[in-house]
Amino acid sequence: MHAFAQDKDIIHIWPGQVPGETAPKQPAHPTPDTTRGVVRLTDVTDPVLQVFRPAKPNGAAVVVCPGGGYKILAINLEGDEIAQWLNSLGITAFVLQYRVPDKEQGALQDVQRAIRLVKSRAATYGINPDKVGVLGFSAGGSLSARISTLYDSNTYTKVDDADKQSAKPAFSVLIYPAYLDKGENRSLTPELKVNANTPPMFLFATADDPYGNSALVMAGALRDAKVPVELHFLSQGGHGYGLRRGNGAAETWPSLAAKWLAPYGR
Repeated sequence: MHAFAQDKDIIHIWPGQVPGETAPKQPAHPTPDTTRGVVRLTDVTDPVLQVFRPAKPNGAAVVVCPGGGYKILAINLEGDEIAQWLNSLGITAFVLQYRVPDKEQGALQDVQRAIRLVKSRAATYGINPDKVGVLGFSAGGSLSARISTLYDSNTYTKVDDADKQSAKPAFSVLIYPAYLDKGENRSLTPELKVNANTPPMFLFATADDPYGNSALVMAGALRDAKVPVELHFLSQGGHGYGLRRGNGAAETWPSLAAKWLAPYGR
């Protein structure tokens, strides 16, 4: 297992068969990248939430969606390490291992179910069900944008009482998101239906990121819909840096996001 997994709660998203899947569930395969220190999860067939609980919970919770191009999950760089940072802010973190590779519809089902499960277990984890948000990186930022605009989509048959909960996040944090500008002339991806009910959003990206336009078009759509949005756009930083030291963007976004998240604590 990847770092920290052995001492954390694991919630299996789907108690029975995974929607739309016929193959049996199997443990995901971690593949270390020794050059960058990134653990990649591949072949996720049994989606889970890994729970990271802070020493002093403030009532807020975040479902974390790692990136990886919908091919793999950068589970430590954009999962475990982010959860520990959220814990330092008093936020209970739930790292989502959504289906990959090439399971975009399945990933949307997974994050919908994940948010409903977290809300349904609010008492267990000492969180406020009205303060459950989502945070994603790269493809995980795409998934976070999708759940923020498609939370009402009926993507799977209800499994249990948890599915009576709304899948709408209370807030969304998108760090170097990708794939949000697939519309005509690099405009907003048509699937993303932004309106006045879209949750407030924090966006961070850089000009030298090949996917940097995604944050810009999403910020514009949110502004047009009069949704509270905060956008930070630096000149340099690239893509895929998480919050690791040595990259100016990685060293900048956490403090800005922490300030933006603060009102969601008790």
